[in-house]
Amino acid sequence: MNRLRELRKEGGLSQVRLANEMSINIKTLRRYEVGENNPRVAILIELADYFNVSIDYLVGRSDVR
Repeated sequence: MNRLRELRKEGGLSQVRLANEMSINIKTLRRYEVGENNPRVAILIELADYFNVSIDYLVGRSDVR
């Protein structure tokens, strides 16, 4: 989920702020960003909508945002 980290940093968001806005635990977000855990589909949808990108872009399957 390197793209998640990239998008978060591009948006000037801290992990704490994004976790709060997504209503997820900060540790969970950190695990997503380092690839230890994979988000559920519902979370992927929320993250893709939040950053206005496709799920495929978010998970690295496409370079088209």
